[in-house]
Amino acid sequence: MQYLLLTLLFVCSTLSLSAQVEWLTWEEAMQRNATEPRNILVDVYTDWCGWCKKMDQQVFAAPEIAEHISKNFYAVKLDAEQREDITYDGHVFSYDPGVGRRGVHALAVALLDGRMSYPSVVYLDARRQRITISPGFKPAKAYLNELRYISEGHFRELSYKDYLDTLSK
Repeated sequence: MQYLLLTLLFVCSTLSLSAQVEWLTWEEAMQRNATEPRNILVDVYTDWCGWCKKMDQQVFAAPEIAEHISKNFYAVKLDAEQREDITYDGHVFSYDPGVGRRGVHALAVALLDGRMSYPSVVYLDARRQRITISPGFKPAKAYLNELRYISEGHFRELSYKDYLDTLSK
């Protein structure tokens, strides 16, 4: 009986570990993309954002979501209010305390085109060109559709609305 419980515990812990998104820093994602190109997903969040926390707990933690992200994207968590500089393509992006009530990081501003809404996910292609900005919380099922829309390249031919219409047929 004790062996059975230990085996069950091991299997459950292994499953939960395999169903997690591997979050990278911006620099790590760019390094990996240089050697093995793939799309990049940037989760732009803040520490005080309740919907960001809900997205982490209910969406990114869902096994099917985590597995899809891990197979198809380099995933980056970017705190829109982080104080550390990020150097990218020879440009240093810094925190600017004079923007908004709390200040904001210049890379977050650049990725979101200045529309500071949290949570927001920015999708970049393997060449690091922006595909789209997706603001707001989405339930896991809806978010999986969005991930597939990007990872399967449907964005090249269909609007997101048209893509969703093809799913309902």
